[in-house]
Amino acid sequence: MQREVCRMNRGQFKQYILETYPCEANHPWIKYPNNEVFRHPGNRKWFALVMDVPKNKLGLAGSDVIDVVNLKCDPILIGSLRKEPGIFPAYHMNKANWISVALDGSVPDELIKMLLDMSYGATAPKRKKKAKKS
Repeated sequence: MQREVCRMNRGQFKQYILETYPCEANHPWIKYPNNEVFRHPGNRKWFALVMDVPKNKLGLAGSDVIDVVNLKCDPILIGSLRKEPGIFPAYHMNKANWISVALDGSVPDELIKMLLDMSYGATAPKRKKKAKKS
């Protein structure tokens, strides 16, 4: 018996972030009201940027718009991840450290959640090491 795979859309992704991480959506650009940034409350660093992007800006055929999320990623993994369907070089961000992930059903939920968790951890406030007493 084949198991049905649920694929996350933009609304489900946003709901998952808000239920999982201590953050809220921020809309920093008046010109792009659909773009949402999710940041750490302490250091204000972004860990996810959700936006709608024309397909041709991602190297796909057509100019219709799809929802994507930019996530910070370990540079060692980026090359192999880009070979997966629905994962692209980061749109409008540093392609060495960020990827764009389609929220159109082409990427499995578990992979999206793993990449989101990795992005959250990579952008988290750094803990200061305690100085050793002599």
